[in-house]
Amino acid sequence: MLGHFVTNTLVVIVVLGIMIFIHELGHFMAAKSFGVRVLVFSLGFGKTLLHIKRGETDYRISALPFGGFVKMAGDDPSEVREGVKGEFLSQPRWKRFVIVVMGPAMNVLLAVVLLTGLYRFHNQRPAYLEKAARVGDVEDGSAAAQAKIQPGDLILRFGDQEFPKWEDIDIKTMISANETIPLEVERAGKVVKTSITPIAKGSDHMGYAGWDPTAPGILDDVEPGLPASKAGLQPGDEIVGINGHKVYSFPTVANTIQAGNGKPVVLDFIRAGKESQVTVQPIFGEIMGEKRWRLGFTFHVETVVGQLPWGEALTNSLHDNVRNCRVLLDIVGKILTRRMSPRQLSGPIGIAEASGTAYRQGWPDLIYLVAFISLQLGILNLLPIPVLDGGVIFLLLVEGLIRRDLSLAVKERFVQVGIVFLLLLAAFVMYNDLVKTLRPY
Repeated sequence: MLGHFVTNTLVVIVVLGIMIFIHELGHFMAAKSFGVRVLVFSLGFGKTLLHIKRGETDYRISALPFGGFVKMAGDDPSEVREGVKGEFLSQPRWKRFVIVVMGPAMNVLLAVVLLTGLYRFHNQRPAYLEKAARVGDVEDGSAAAQAKIQPGDLILRFGDQEFPKWEDIDIKTMISANETIPLEVERAGKVVKTSITPIAKGSDHMGYAGWDPTAPGILDDVEPGLPASKAGLQPGDEIVGINGHKVYSFPTVANTIQAGNGKPVVLDFIRAGKESQVTVQPIFGEIMGEKRWRLGFTFHVETVVGQLPWGEALTNSLHDNVRNCRVLLDIVGKILTRRMSPRQLSGPIGIAEASGTAYRQGWPDLIYLVAFISLQLGILNLLPIPVLDGGVIFLLLVEGLIRRDLSLAVKERFVQVGIVFLLLLAAFVMYNDLVKTLRPY
């Protein structure tokens, strides 16, 4: 537990450090290109831990790593300005706009670059995400069961998406808790129309439908001395049935074993093209710290690993980032309109846990997470919230429309509102993280 905490902390500091550096680098480069004097380039807030001065700029690393800033000459309207060209507020509005927007733009660019590189050199994904959305298993009493979905159904339409893949369905389900989604499936050559209402489940109150994709039950490992090995099962055998019921998805096997509460199970399996049957008696034992009924085998999780050409990698990266952007804005809109639980918001603790988990799963997962968080940072910074880049852009647009600068009093009130809002938001997400940690369900 302590080891995970230390790992999570170190990984999130590196992850946020990279994204903050890229963000502030955008402001820095744009300011320098327009001749604006940059006085401070800081990673983090609060007490300065390390600094070095080069030319007119003091480069710092500060105590609180969850943020950063670039301090430019003449960027505070409450301070006395000299009115010289090197001051931020002395620049034309379009130049100030470019300086401000370059921070979020660099975060979006980082997301695109990371996914492009990932898809070019290590494009690894679960195979089911790339396949047509055929249902492999349905949990008893779940939203899918109530919608009369059956194993083997092919999903033709999910909401406004025709012929969706499982990746599309997973994302739509996740952000649609307690919302009814029209659904069409193909069953025995006929089209069946129905609808499904995912329930809110887990610490984040994400949408949950209770179905699994089709996934072949191919054995990956059979432990010597345990029931499966004693019954003659071998790696490579494909489980196609259990207790007389056809298996479309390997989680069905595990669920049936647990539901049987120790009763013998009859497994139909295929080996070298020949179907056979065997009866196996589960034993009660511990696996990964949990007591469960076991047969002593694991299933092979099919993945697709490849290296895409640069053009295709870039195209896929842009597609996924645009999709992730739409999902993010959809989530924000639903939270603001109270159609989605704010428990889906995460603060430093939640980000640290996600970063540590992704790191332990492997570099591809961590890179994908960094890209997604960087995209979030870029998009959310563009929202018209005071203090954030989007708030500054909003004021610049207002001033451009009225063709004059807003008064100092108006700008100060705007900033004060933003500070109060961000403090309340920070307190809420920290509380949210603690609640989800202490009460995960």
